[in-house]
Amino acid sequence: MHGPGIKEPDMSRGDLTLHRRLDGLLGQEAWPPAERERLIPLMVLFARLNAPPDPFGLFERYDMLRERFLASIEGDDPDALEEAFLTLYCHVHGHEAPYTEIERLRMDKTGGYWCHAGGLSPILKAAPYIHSHTVSGDFGAGNGLQLLLMQLLYPHRRSIQIELSSQMVEVGKHLQCWLGIPRDRVEWIAGDVFDVSPAQMDFVYLYRPVRPEGLGVAFYQGFARAVAEASHEMVIFSIADCLRDFLPSSVQMFYTDGQLTCFKKSS
Repeated sequence: MHGPGIKEPDMSRGDLTLHRRLDGLLGQEAWPPAERERLIPLMVLFARLNAPPDPFGLFERYDMLRERFLASIEGDDPDALEEAFLTLYCHVHGHEAPYTEIERLRMDKTGGYWCHAGGLSPILKAAPYIHSHTVSGDFGAGNGLQLLLMQLLYPHRRSIQIELSSQMVEVGKHLQCWLGIPRDRVEWIAGDVFDVSPAQMDFVYLYRPVRPEGLGVAFYQGFARAVAEASHEMVIFSIADCLRDFLPSSVQMFYTDGQLTCFKKSS
């Protein structure tokens, strides 16, 4: 696994064989070469991992989906391989966060979105923008899988995970241990995204934590103001973006594919 910020893992002979098998099976045109290099070690990881700790009964289909993924590796259909892996990833990511009654009321009041999987693309595209000194942040993190995988692939100073659901934060802490990520690399904030500023972060990931209407407008206005006032370089990965209209001209969009939109603010 090569590229900016990526740590080359120590692979056993079995993992190396699996790596070569995946490299030969993956569709040649499906992923850009650099992203392909990051995707394969991620697939190897999930092929080797047993089911995560599951105190809340959220990963009951993990073993079945992992077996389907392993079977696809033995096949000859790259589309089936990718579909099986994405399904396994989405299961671990979680589709709906378990909120308490008070947390649900807050979500409804601010126009927040339920937990949605952000996809592999932002994880694989993040490599050039995450370095050893980076502080990353996820606003509306769910169980934090997106930044946990970025922290695993591209070890960096600290990841700040902000999530309203206290139970999802607990799930995320278990996933952190499951993935073997040191405790001091991740800060978990069980709280409201309105109460956290991106000013201390170098890399921000967000998937529409609130709707850009009503109270949500104040969130994006405050977020954009904090970015504009920051003196350091910042990169923002925004899924289903609604941030663009709030950002100042000093923040430039450098990539969009309709789902993921990326911004950069120079120091």
